[in-house]
Amino acid sequence: MRTLVSRLRSGRRAERILLACLLALAGVLVPSWEAAPSTAAPIASTPISVGSGPVGVAVTPDGDRAYVTGSRSHRVYVIDTATNKVVRSIGGFGLAPVAVAVAPDGDHAYVVNSGSDSVSVLDTATEKVVDRVGVGSFPTEIVLTPDGRHAYVTNSWSDNVSVIDTRTREVVRVITVGSSPTGVAVTPDGTSVYVVNSGYGSPVPLSVIDTRTHRASGLSAGVGGFPSAVALAPDGNHAYITSLLGTVSVLDTRTGDVVGSPIPVGWHARDVVVTPDGRRAYVTGYGTASVYVIDTRTATVVGSPLEVGGSTDRIAVAPDGLHAYVTHNCCAAVSMIDL
Repeated sequence: MRTLVSRLRSGRRAERILLACLLALAGVLVPSWEAAPSTAAPIASTPISVGSGPVGVAVTPDGDRAYVTGSRSHRVYVIDTATNKVVRSIGGFGLAPVAVAVAPDGDHAYVVNSGSDSVSVLDTATEKVVDRVGVGSFPTEIVLTPDGRHAYVTNSWSDNVSVIDTRTREVVRVITVGSSPTGVAVTPDGTSVYVVNSGYGSPVPLSVIDTRTHRASGLSAGVGGFPSAVALAPDGNHAYITSLLGTVSVLDTRTGDVVGSPIPVGWHARDVVVTPDGRRAYVTGYGTASVYVIDTRTATVVGSPLEVGGSTDRIAVAPDGLHAYVTHNCCAAVSMIDL
């Protein structure tokens, strides 16, 4: 914690403080707090108790397991998706694990330790941490390319992205992007990585990395203030970007232009995921107990938001598209919802 405080006192102080506020809204490394009363419609959901400060969540390619990071317990929890129960609590990670991604072959999971500036490599068969890779300052998100050969990690306090070769487990590139990068997503063909730059007043809210040249270009498309997360449609033609001010913008990745007006959702729109069939996008809102459903064909919110109980943070959809897992940083819990 002293290291984090000292960082806030140096460099671009005002911007770093604003970023810390954003992360506070997102539930990273802050005390838990309850969601505001919700008027959302109740749905079929199953609460799953996990350790303190759940943030990141990812489902294995076969759909059998879900991995959840505990940002305050410094552990990862393994959920059996058949029973919706925690079957393992794994230690050995760095400080404040806040994000997790599972390799396409399911053999390893990669856990981002924001408090230790590192990524831990978990062998999913032995459930042991087998390596740790140093990255930039205050990493927050990670995505793996479809072939599993590289991982892209956003480093919020060093304004860059670390590229990890998953075979050698070494950083092979450091790519400068915009101010305070957070959310990250890769196109289905693996040729482009989209990075959300959440820095206050950033002239480049989005950066696009060409994975063949490792060069980043900036997009100045209007995506709403304080952008937070990004998800791509299965065909790669559209990107969905959340804003903590309560909107989701739809970007045509072929033209680089925002399509239509921002879609209003709940205040503090946090994370977004698109279903495998591309027909729905689900949006969480930190500080609310709701998940908003967007019809991607009409770019409108469908019906009332889904009530899941407890302030919502990250969301992951199972490969079959039938279930989603939502973390509640406030409440040491995860909700499984039927889609």
